[in-house]
Amino acid sequence: MTIFLISYVTYSSLGLPCVFSPKSRQYLALCAQDGRLRIWNTDIKTLNQEYVPSAHLSATCTCISWGPCRKAKEGPQRKKRKSEAGQVENQVDLLALGTAAGSVIIYSTVKGALHCTLDGSHSGVVNCVQWHPEDCLLYSGSDDTHIVEWDLQTGKARCKWKADRAPVTSLCVSPDGKLLLSAGHTIKMWDLETKEVYRKFTGHSTAVTTLRFATTRPPDSDGLYFLSGAAHDRLLSVWQVREDGKDKNSVVSFNLTDEPHHIDLFTSNSKEEALRLAVVCKDGQLHLFEHFLNGPCKKPLSPLCTVQMTGVEDSPIPVPLLAAALTTDTHSLLLAYGNHLQPVMERVEVNTAERHVCLTRDVHTTLSLTMETTVSKVKTPVVNAKSKVVVPGLPGHQAPVKGALGSEKRKGTDAKEMSIEERLGKIEMSSEKAVKGAPSLQTDNFAVLLVQGLESKDANILNKVFQTRKDMLIKKTVARVPLPAVLPLVEEITKRMQGHPYTAVLMVRWLKAVLMQHTSYLASLPDLMFQLGVLYHMIESRVKMFHKLTKLHGKLYLLMTQVRLSSCSKIVNLSQMYYLNASAIPITLHTDGSRN
Repeated sequence: MTIFLISYVTYSSLGLPCVFSPKSRQYLALCAQDGRLRIWNTDIKTLNQEYVPSAHLSATCTCISWGPCRKAKEGPQRKKRKSEAGQVENQVDLLALGTAAGSVIIYSTVKGALHCTLDGSHSGVVNCVQWHPEDCLLYSGSDDTHIVEWDLQTGKARCKWKADRAPVTSLCVSPDGKLLLSAGHTIKMWDLETKEVYRKFTGHSTAVTTLRFATTRPPDSDGLYFLSGAAHDRLLSVWQVREDGKDKNSVVSFNLTDEPHHIDLFTSNSKEEALRLAVVCKDGQLHLFEHFLNGPCKKPLSPLCTVQMTGVEDSPIPVPLLAAALTTDTHSLLLAYGNHLQPVMERVEVNTAERHVCLTRDVHTTLSLTMETTVSKVKTPVVNAKSKVVVPGLPGHQAPVKGALGSEKRKGTDAKEMSIEERLGKIEMSSEKAVKGAPSLQTDNFAVLLVQGLESKDANILNKVFQTRKDMLIKKTVARVPLPAVLPLVEEITKRMQGHPYTAVLMVRWLKAVLMQHTSYLASLPDLMFQLGVLYHMIESRVKMFHKLTKLHGKLYLLMTQVRLSSCSKIVNLSQMYYLNASAIPITLHTDGSRN
């Protein structure tokens, strides 16, 4: 462990849920940029389960909450042996996911499938979900300013009431299950039996994002405390619920470097027991606090220890911490860091005697996406000597498969690998004349040539690839591009969009395909705004110009309409004059019947 202080870079907030399972902290549940729920096993550091709530954008997961540990009742129960009698009977099972569609999804980790869906009561985005510690109840708060009490045995809403004039952004149930904290414009404490307001607390100017009870003592003893954190607020406030009702202001404040994103704490059961608190902020830093809650404290408290993480490069790049969990050992922590698509989990020892601790890790080497064999249904076939192995992926970017021993090599032109010129010629021929029913490797060739052109920066290869106008071909080509080549592809597209207007129109199709196929990868890059700054400024300038062009188009359309109407009116007038003049000409009939 290296101890020093570094200047920390502020990371852009993605607002992605990330929660450790209660008690054992055996699992870590995350919702990444691709909308999938991933549950990681923190003991063996593997992906345990993966679930896609919905492919529709409106069903994006907005919040996650683990249910309390319960006894497993799934399937027939056998009698336990004496050696198994001491094992833990309770296990983590249900997981509640709030969605942007206004529904709540209950996922069972024991079944590995959807348990039930709670919907029909919220008309807005579900911002928070909270379990009752004892009863089979769940509470949810939404943008529709209401709180819903769900009965999980029936899967229906048990009660619904209006909580505030503003959206309900956070909820928390007391350890005894009798009180509920909600946050809107103000923080309210509800009596769950009567659904009436017990106390009100004001002090945050922005939306409250975090509510947690800090003690387990009853409210009538002046020993009940809870803490709250708000968006864009660098203070974590602690409130005391007093019996006399004089609890309008917070009694303690904890100093942070940014707004809190993830909080874990060990509650204080008595005045002699200190509150242990771990706060992961938006900037990726972890702050550790210890404080005895026995009354007000005038000055904000600084962290006992601040933990930062950085890479092993020559110029250290900060690695953001996603979540942290306390353990019974005061010097041990469970950390999750990296990105939400593939986090790294590690148990570390931290010397809290040091004010600033920096952990150095090689994240790129540590990252390894593995799936347990019990979850994955992919089986590896047994291949004999006579079988032909077809390797998926980009042709030319995979190691050639060697034939069986004793097999003879084929002679002739088929064994030769096509050169780049031959591939370009084949693409030209296929683009000019497509034979119906003939097999084509056009998409594979495009993907291979695109990667080769990006690596070699060959303008001839890139021009051939980018000249295509077929949207389906562009989509399939971009989908086959490996992840390391995505960012160079975006940079090349950005450079070409600044050129000829005809080329810019073609590049818009490629950019659209890249954003549709690789958004989750691009969003996981820490310095994305810096790398895509040119593209962002170009799009912004064109959007501004588009507004001016729209006004000009409207004026020209109005002018052309007036000219068209004026021309039509002149033609009508001329036709009327011609008709009148023609009708005024005298007509003389001759004896032979002719006219003049």
